[in-house]
Amino acid sequence: METVACIVQEGFAPFEFGLACEAFGLDRSNDGVPNFDFRVVAPHPGAIPSKLGYSLNVENDLSFAYEADLVVFCPVPREYWSTIDPLLIEVARDAVARGAWVLTICSGSFILGASGVLDGRRATTHWMYSDVMADMYPQIDVDPDVLFVQDGRIITSAGTAAGIDACLHLLRQELGAELTNRIARRMVVPPQRDGGQAQFIDRPIPVVPNDSLAAVADWAVSHLREDLGVDQLAARALMSPRTFARRFKAEYGATPAAWLARQRVLHAQRMLERSDVPLDRIAQECGFGSAAVLRQNFARVLGTTPTAYRARFSCADDLEAMPAPEPTAA
Repeated sequence: METVACIVQEGFAPFEFGLACEAFGLDRSNDGVPNFDFRVVAPHPGAIPSKLGYSLNVENDLSFAYEADLVVFCPVPREYWSTIDPLLIEVARDAVARGAWVLTICSGSFILGASGVLDGRRATTHWMYSDVMADMYPQIDVDPDVLFVQDGRIITSAGTAAGIDACLHLLRQELGAELTNRIARRMVVPPQRDGGQAQFIDRPIPVVPNDSLAAVADWAVSHLREDLGVDQLAARALMSPRTFARRFKAEYGATPAAWLARQRVLHAQRMLERSDVPLDRIAQECGFGSAAVLRQNFARVLGTTPTAYRARFSCADDLEAMPAPEPTAA
């Protein structure tokens, strides 16, 4: 992926537009991250008014979007959902037909709905709009409970910060875990939240700071090679297993087992990129026990094999002199 077109239209949401610029438009070559040819485009160039009373001057029409490797659709104001600009529909259909990446943030998915490219596919949008989208486009399997959905080379994401997760998810497939983690650290965000993680978390911020399970999560990430279970984690949190499991899902949006499996895959990705360590040893270090179990989890989470992932993303030679970063809880 080398070229990125970010599409805005009248009434665009500044934050969601900004996060696309942050993820794909900044020069991070000093961190060893390759730059993209990133351009902001619009169906009708000129002064594009935002929803907050100021305008963005966009010089480029949609021509670049017809050749870009990735087309990003920013949110669409509610008043335009039933009258999507035909120019945007054409771009969406073209991008999917030629196999480009397509990513929508929040209500940007309504453009894809209107274009028909999501028919028969699973997709998501902000949980507040999911019922409307399902009613307007019954051919789409709308999932209101996840942060983002990838179906082929189409990624649809939920509201606001979930767009960051979707962007990082795509970057991880194109750049690998190590370089994407550098981007996440620069953005000061968790390097990975699963697409299947719940959009609506009961307690996104603990009522009392000391009440958070972050210390237990951090400890678990540093002990992934051990046989960790709910009973052991609950004992460390001084809770009953049932209470711990309920509280963990409320705070992290995933069960302890699903969260641990994802942390182990992330650690395996980093080891595959940074070293030539055999798969059996990586499996042991990450807590999978055997290379066979590692392969199963890789196929389930990433849709590829550890060997294929290493062949594509290995940067052991480049990172030989660099200390490996400590894994952090996501």
